[in-house]
Amino acid sequence: MLRSMRQLLRGKIHRATVTAAEPEYVGSIVIDQDLLERADIWAGERVLVSDVDNGARFETYVVPGRKGSGVISVNGAAAHLVNVGDKVIIMAFELTDRPIPSRVVLVDQGNRFIRNL
Repeated sequence: MLRSMRQLLRGKIHRATVTAAEPEYVGSIVIDQDLLERADIWAGERVLVSDVDNGARFETYVVPGRKGSGVISVNGAAAHLVNVGDKVIIMAFELTDRPIPSRVVLVDQGNRFIRNL
């Protein structure tokens, strides 16, 4: 019997602050490696980004940033959809046929880990 597949939230970085917007960079979002590990998001993984301040939503792929740097740099065309200082929610999903736990990471103003939800 075929089981239906669902796309479920696997990892989320909640209300991170955009530290850079680089339209000349060739695509992607650079995220502090510490946050990636805590949210179980991989380098190269597709993520959905939602800008809390202006409502923009876009997909891109992840490039790891220096661990502990707090970097959240939106690059390429998507850089036109955010402003430095905007709050964003970064979400990764998994296609699965079973329930999975989500790793939700809360951060402070400097994009440092506060706690998991």
